Amino acid sequence: MNSSVLLCLMVMLVQLWPCSPSTQNSSAQNTVQSFTPVRRVKRGWLWEPLFATEEQISPDPVYIGQLKSDLDKEDGNLEYILAGEGAGSFFYIDKYTGKIYVKQKLDREKKPFYILTAKAINRSTQLPVEPDSEFIIKVRDINDNEPQFLDGPYVATVPEMSPEGTSVTQVTATDADDPSYGNSARLLYSLVEGQPYFSVEPKTGVIRMASQMDRETKDQYLVIIQAKDMVGQPGALSATATVTINLSDVNDNPPEFQQRLYYMSVSEEAPVGTTVGKVFAEDRDIGDNAAMDYFIEADSSGVFNIITNDETQEGIILLKKRVDYEIQRRYSIQVKAVNRYIDERFLKEGPFEDTTIVKINVEDADEPPVFTLENYVMEIVEGAMRGTLVGVVTARDPDADESPVRYSIVHSRHLKRLFSINEHNGAIITTEPLDREIASWHNITVTATETRNPEKISEANVYVQVRDVNDNAPEFPKNYETFVCENAVSGQLIQRISAVDKDDSAEGHHFYFSLAQEDSNSSHFTVKDNQDNTAGIFTGKSGFSRQEQFFFYLPILIQDNGTPPLTSTNTLTVTVCDCDTEVNTFYCRYGAFMYSLGLSTEALVAVLACILIFLVFFLAIVTIRQQQQKKPPFSEKMEEFRENIVSYDDEGGGEEDTEAFDISALRTRTVMRTHKPRKKMASEIQSLYRQSLQVGPDSAIFRQFISEKLEEANTDPSVPPYDSLQTYAFEGTGSLAGSLSSLGSNTSDMDQSYDYLADWGPHFKQLAGMYSSHRTVED
Repeated sequence: MNSSVLLCLMVMLVQLWPCSPSTQNSSAQNTVQSFTPVRRVKRGWLWEPLFATEEQISPDPVYIGQLKSDLDKEDGNLEYILAGEGAGSFFYIDKYTGKIYVKQKLDREKKPFYILTAKAINRSTQLPVEPDSEFIIKVRDINDNEPQFLDGPYVATVPEMSPEGTSVTQVTATDADDPSYGNSARLLYSLVEGQPYFSVEPKTGVIRMASQMDRETKDQYLVIIQAKDMVGQPGALSATATVTINLSDVNDNPPEFQQRLYYMSVSEEAPVGTTVGKVFAEDRDIGDNAAMDYFIEADSSGVFNIITNDETQEGIILLKKRVDYEIQRRYSIQVKAVNRYIDERFLKEGPFEDTTIVKINVEDADEPPVFTLENYVMEIVEGAMRGTLVGVVTARDPDADESPVRYSIVHSRHLKRLFSINEHNGAIITTEPLDREIASWHNITVTATETRNPEKISEANVYVQVRDVNDNAPEFPKNYETFVCENAVSGQLIQRISAVDKDDSAEGHHFYFSLAQEDSNSSHFTVKDNQDNTAGIFTGKSGFSRQEQFFFYLPILIQDNGTPPLTSTNTLTVTVCDCDTEVNTFYCRYGAFMYSLGLSTEALVAVLACILIFLVFFLAIVTIRQQQQKKPPFSEKMEEFRENIVSYDDEGGGEEDTEAFDISALRTRTVMRTHKPRKKMASEIQSLYRQSLQVGPDSAIFRQFISEKLEEANTDPSVPPYDSLQTYAFEGTGSLAGSLSSLGSNTSDMDQSYDYLADWGPHFKQLAGMYSSHRTVED
């Protein structure tokens, strides 16, 4: 069994590592085992330790080792062959001696090892004299790559005033050299620029604070970090990275007023909410750390208020109350600015607040008059006489010149003027008596105007209450419907009554009910006062008769508890109803209604029956008339026949052809008569109308006119062959003039004379003049 050998060729120093042949696997599978390099002579391959360097540059191939079989007698009978990765390109072998050479530069970072196969054959027979042996050539590293910062440049942020040793960020460099061999990939970090504020850990690249720094002094730093391989030994390669470190803000600065004294002014006319001025405290911090709130201290008057503008961080002083130049001309307030968010770590540095003084001057202005009260409440007794004093309002000019004031009342156009005011002294009086039951309160608007400057006006509200007096007697709240049955027994309650009073009683209303002494029906009914502002009406006897008396009228006396008390008499109507003891309201109302009409039930039934018969008779007449007005069927058929004849498709000679259709052929010979030409309608009607001034419709002239028109219609061949209605106008004998209609006239205005218009009377005088003048011009 042939032995198997694995040749391991390492770059920098390429060593051949002998491998024991596998005796258990017939397929000659190789197993790599490392031994101490020694020279051996054994049946099979002979090899010895070999050395080479990576990145070695030489014009000639570099010898790295030799392969040799123990059967090689050095007579040139054996030939060595190298196959596998890099064979022929990076590596080649002397086929006679078995020496292996490197032809090109090797780079471990591109390919760290190569797998090759060694062969030995007999030149004569071309048969292998040794089994193929697979071996690995490992490329040993040298320091040929400099470190690299792949994530640079770096940007980091750290809070200002951070303590020494605070971690800022970490930088990391990489080296492509082999970290498992030598120091080529072992890096060392150092600080090139950034002292004395920062430091860096040599092995980890962690950047730390070396001292406390204030953002308000400098808010950004530029740090340069260097990384060297070979642990910083001479000849090491290096790289640098830039780190930009920004200091973030913390609230380590209090607000500070730039002015210790502010001067402002405000007009006494300024309304509440007017901006008086602004103050500003500067805070070197930024963002929320610079946010502050303003407060007013040492202002007992409470005239001013201050708010904070969150955008500009200004304090805006506002007017909280109206100021008066005549009362106080100058104010002094103390304003404090306090940081809104305080960092407890810096409380030892001092309070995060500041104060300033603000002096405010009040400017004088021409003010309108001022009433002593904003709202006046006055009282007056209702019914007081016209001119009664209601009250007095007072206003004065607050300015130094004290201009006189003129008073007036603002009256509404739609309301009645009940009050007037003295324009000099503000006295309000009534213009007529007031009725509390109509209006218990009156609202008046009074104005005060400066006489020297009428533009200065002020108003005040005056509320006038009308105090009640007992001037209205109590009365029934409604119209009672009271019924009593004919069979009612004595002492039976038939009605409960109450009362109302329009007056207002301070102690509450209390009414007293009684029956008038002069009542003739006192024996029939009684009144019982319930002492709760109600009373009951009871029967005073048993049994009532409708035939004897249908209605009873009870005068009820109602008295109130006012001062002085008032009494009224209210009549309660009691109706006797045809019932036993229980009242049927509907039936009793019906009976009362019939009694008021003076009819009995039988009479009412008879009246209703007559009305029904009349309605039936009227409907029958209307139905008969509607049937008579309907057109008979024969007329409808004749209408269709006439329309068919008119629409007959006969091609004639046009409008000039009058022989195409002769309607006279359809007429019977019995009605054919000699055609008489039509007379001139205008002259004929004119003459007849003039004669009709003295005759009536029954005269012979009128009958002759109708007969002639009927004859013309019967003998006219152009008239359709069916009955028709001919209508002629006849004005009658009531008019002094004839008809003005031109219907049927075959003459023009030129052929007629209008002189007869002058005979029609004075009503047609203008018309006669128009036509007579027209005729004259035409001639």
